[in-house]
Amino acid sequence: MSDWTDAIVGERMTVDREFNERIRNSRFSTQQWGLIMTAVEFEIEHAGDPENARIVADTSKLPQIMPELDDVSRQMGAMAGGEADDSGGALGGFVSDLKETLFGGGGGSGPDEEELRAAEQLTQEYADELQRHLEEKGRFDQVRLAYQE
Repeated sequence: MSDWTDAIVGERMTVDREFNERIRNSRFSTQQWGLIMTAVEFEIEHAGDPENARIVADTSKLPQIMPELDDVSRQMGAMAGGEADDSGGALGGFVSDLKETLFGGGGGSGPDEEELRAAEQLTQEYADELQRHLEEKGRFDQVRLAYQE
């Protein structure tokens, strides 16, 4: 089923450019969004039904990468002049990491549920935008049929 996604690479690039504004206004950085997108696959629900066919984001792998988002944020902060996080810059980030390693920390070992929901919502918004774009270009039916093969 990856053939259908290969066939829309150009459309995806266009939607990516258009969606950049939405990413800038979200809680995620561009780098975090890139990481999120590596864990998301797109599927077409009800592909056999032209009236109800819909691109959906399969976010089942997101919980696995969510802990990495903080690392990306810290790395980008450190590269931008040492303001690595809210705990006092690069050194504060190191101390915070050390405390978390030694004493545990945060709110448990799982991903932040609010952040996970935000990522799921944003990826579905992207899927909706991709579908809208394909429909405008008159390509959605072609893509929907290719998905079924």
